[in-house]
Amino acid sequence: MGAAMLAGWRERGLVSAVVVDPSPEAARLSGEGVLVAPSFASVPTGFAPEAVVLAVKPQSAAEALPTYARFAGRAVFVSIMAGKTIHAIGRMLGVRAAVVRAMPNTPAAVRQGMTVAVAGAHVSPHQRALAHDLLAATGEIAWVEDEDLLDPVTAISGGGPAYVFLLTELEQAALAHGLPPELARKLARQTVIGSAALLAASKEDAAALRVAVTSPKGTTEQALAVLRADDAWPKSFADAMRAATERSRELSD
Repeated sequence: MGAAMLAGWRERGLVSAVVVDPSPEAARLSGEGVLVAPSFASVPTGFAPEAVVLAVKPQSAAEALPTYARFAGRAVFVSIMAGKTIHAIGRMLGVRAAVVRAMPNTPAAVRQGMTVAVAGAHVSPHQRALAHDLLAATGEIAWVEDEDLLDPVTAISGGGPAYVFLLTELEQAALAHGLPPELARKLARQTVIGSAALLAASKEDAAALRVAVTSPKGTTEQALAVLRADDAWPKSFADAMRAATERSRELSD
């Protein structure tokens, strides 16, 4: 996700940045005003960023974040960690740190992402505007006032691409019915891509579009009857969103 965001910033004319990443693959990110440092100790002493993007796993936060506390008071910290609250991040960076918590998703890699963000109490209007510009480089962005909403946001849009990709695996069903592998993959992928484009272009909601393609007593109606038998589809999806939301809350501290 961090690499996707960096690519978006470069397209928008990023002037200077330091990427702290110990992995050997990170070296490919260098160039065009971007310095890759294998550790925080390698960050130039005089480097004073306006923004610090925290693109680390929540399980690594307690070890990684305190070293960046020296930037508190000047920089805005933009966290894309799942679950970690502004309060929890503040405990690691200093209680007066300016923190924006955001939840992007992987379509950011092709600038079609969806990010929802909330600003902490110490974030100034200028810092919020800067965070907005950084996050908007990868797609759409929405701001909320209630941080608790980021848990269901994580479940729905953060993990949402996985659910769409799972649906695209219907190519396995196509294979089971004898379609050639290349055709099965093309059918599955383009059906999802085209349906998403239609949804984006339409003023109708998804339910109305579903009804429009479902002819009475037709093949699609029969398939949907199986998927929705005993209310299975909406119930299982609601249960899945509940499980993901609860897990996001478990990661908060």
